Amino acid sequence: MNSRVLVLNQDYSPLMVCSVERAFILVFLNKSEMIKPANGHKLHTISKSFPMPSVIRLNRYVNAPYKGVNLTRQNIFKRDNSECQYCGTRRDLTLDHVLPSSRGGQHSWINLVTACKKCNARKGDRTPEEADMPLKRKPYKPSYALFLRDVTGFSHTEWDDFLEAKASA
Repeated sequence: MNSRVLVLNQDYSPLMVCSVERAFILVFLNKSEMIKPANGHKLHTISKSFPMPSVIRLNRYVNAPYKGVNLTRQNIFKRDNSECQYCGTRRDLTLDHVLPSSRGGQHSWINLVTACKKCNARKGDRTPEEADMPLKRKPYKPSYALFLRDVTGFSHTEWDDFLEAKASA
């Protein structure tokens, strides 16, 4: 039971991801309701069978502070799918400033990309245009909802309806 469950606040905003076991307990204790089951999967006891949750909604609103995605090395790698944004390799990865810091480039979501050591050295103290090394994908700041959907390592089509609305907001 390796699967994960999307937990929605009472207002249907994405709150977090938890284990199936934790989600089932919340539903069983009437602290939440199951919004979407996991495509035909069941949880079994000796005498009963229950649908496995994929999306649950809390019965009470939880006042959670703003959920942003922290700017960390690991999160940039996750956003960039752990591949060099210049050549696509997945080996010897590091971070690269699109606009070099020596030229005023900030340490921010829109200026940092995943790069292999070879491409990072080749680009040097230049912009991608100056080095004739186009980026595979323009860097962006991921929303919390998009981050939940794209980088949890799990593919859940049941989550899309709840995360799409927040991603475009």
